[in-house]
Amino acid sequence: MGAGHDHHGSVANAAQQHRGRLWAAFGLLSGLMVVEAVAAFRTGSLALLSDAGHMFTDVLGIGMALAAITATRHANRDPQRTFGLYRLEVLAALANAVLLSGVAVYVVVEAVGRFGDPPEVLAAPMLVVAVLGLLANVVAFALLRPGARESINLQGAYLEVLGDLLGSLGVIGAALLIAVTDWWWADPVVAVAIGVFILPRTWRLGRAAVRILVQAAPKHLQVTAVHDRLAAVPGVAGVHDLHVWTLTSGMEVASAHLTMGPGADVGAVLAAARSALHEDFHIEHATLQIEPGAAAGACGSVEW
Repeated sequence: MGAGHDHHGSVANAAQQHRGRLWAAFGLLSGLMVVEAVAAFRTGSLALLSDAGHMFTDVLGIGMALAAITATRHANRDPQRTFGLYRLEVLAALANAVLLSGVAVYVVVEAVGRFGDPPEVLAAPMLVVAVLGLLANVVAFALLRPGARESINLQGAYLEVLGDLLGSLGVIGAALLIAVTDWWWADPVVAVAIGVFILPRTWRLGRAAVRILVQAAPKHLQVTAVHDRLAAVPGVAGVHDLHVWTLTSGMEVASAHLTMGPGADVGAVLAAARSALHEDFHIEHATLQIEPGAAAGACGSVEW
């Protein structure tokens, strides 16, 4: 259906315009993530390690946006990839959720173990690296902000960076407390806070990715409502083999067999059915098979 290509083409073009900004933010945050991770082990700071893990979500979020841009650029270049590379974004999201959940659980467990006898932490280098992380997030925030209003992928990366600003501020606060008061508990407290903040978000991301990969219908959409709406299209006598799934974020797809009523016009039925899917459910791409009433049940339909 032509409308689907127009919609996704406009999103892709918006993202393409900010591709350079995405790469700049990706490189900046990737470098600082490595610096934070190394510094976390050198200083003994769990809060810094937790913040590095959170920055990892920023890097993966921007990477997913870049993957989606690549998918739109190369979607039609390989005839064997009939759905292009749109699922790269979903696979990256699942990997993000799994890896970051492991980091967050490790940090929380390790922090709880430190509450009884918190070890000394090198506050000065911890503070320096945390400030660098904050500056990197501010720069990335500025780079991504212009495109966040135009692309859902850029908006996701933008929100990740915005969230990481809070983590960096928390690490800076912990470093200052340790430097001024020698209150070593500040490090595990901030580490647990960041870990608890990350875990629900990663689990939601993981569930959303798995839902797409198993081709379940979108949560916001009732398949029975889609069935009833198609059945109400003038000229449609029956609907079967209806499937609705998500190809990648923001791209719903549907397929169905429509049995024609007596004297119905094929072109009018197709146009009305596609319009109903687009206007009522925001389904931009639908594959609809029209069958004459006499052929009902003879198309070899499969109950999935």
